[in-house]
Amino acid sequence: MVEELIGAVVAAGAAGLVYLASAARVVKQYERGVVFRLGRLHGEVRRPGFNLIVPAVDRMRKVNLQIVTMPVPAQEGITRDNVTVRVDAVVYFKVVDPAAAVVNVEDYRFAVSQMAQTSLRSIIGKSELDDLLSNREKLNQGLELMIDSPAVEWGVTIDRVEIKDVSLPDTMKRSMARQAEADRERRARVINADAEYQASKKLSQAAQQMADTPSALQLRLLQTVMAVAAEKNSTLVLPIPVELLRFLERGHQEAALQEGTQQEGSRPASAPPEHPVDTAEQAIDELRRAVER
Repeated sequence: MVEELIGAVVAAGAAGLVYLASAARVVKQYERGVVFRLGRLHGEVRRPGFNLIVPAVDRMRKVNLQIVTMPVPAQEGITRDNVTVRVDAVVYFKVVDPAAAVVNVEDYRFAVSQMAQTSLRSIIGKSELDDLLSNREKLNQGLELMIDSPAVEWGVTIDRVEIKDVSLPDTMKRSMARQAEADRERRARVINADAEYQASKKLSQAAQQMADTPSALQLRLLQTVMAVAAEKNSTLVLPIPVELLRFLERGHQEAALQEGTQQEGSRPASAPPEHPVDTAEQAIDELRRAVER
């Protein structure tokens, strides 16, 4: 009798353990459990932790609440300005209503993926090429609204949509490269022309200033000579200004005139004036001797 009682207790304990093992469910922190009893939604969504269900009667389906990163396959389309492009994107979404994500749609991941592809093709057809290349933030917002509108009924919210890459035909790339090169060349020519205009104004002012003071031109010439002479591997050619020759010629003529005036009383007749060519040659000789010294 005792043995039969012990056997019954053991059998009941084993049955209880089997029942508990089949009824126990563990829901992780990032999950929620949706329970169906005889095919109908039963009770509230189960929270994370240890949960019990009725075996063979209840079925629990776990739903992940983490943000899902879903790449959108590249879609080929024609923009509003008749350019064929291929655009791919990425969608970030998460489940906010586990019951709706299980009941209202068969596979919410597949549904979001198909909606993202159709919305991306629609955005391509409504946009121009310049918008796809430079105004992506606005397109991302429009694409997010297009996907999020039907996803609300599925218990899914779209966190962010980003356009990853825009692929252009090779002919269009070459055309854009030529356009950019022409634009930069135009800007370079405008900058050079503006620089020449400003330099010409400054040179005109400098010329007027040097015309008032001829010695400034000589100083500028000497500064240029010093700058060129600093290079050891260059040959220096020093031009002789015409004004310097004229200055020496006037000095020689004045000296000759003074000598003639002093000797006028002792000479019966004045000597003929020197030839201008001889005077210039003497001035050059004096300048050469001064440079050599």
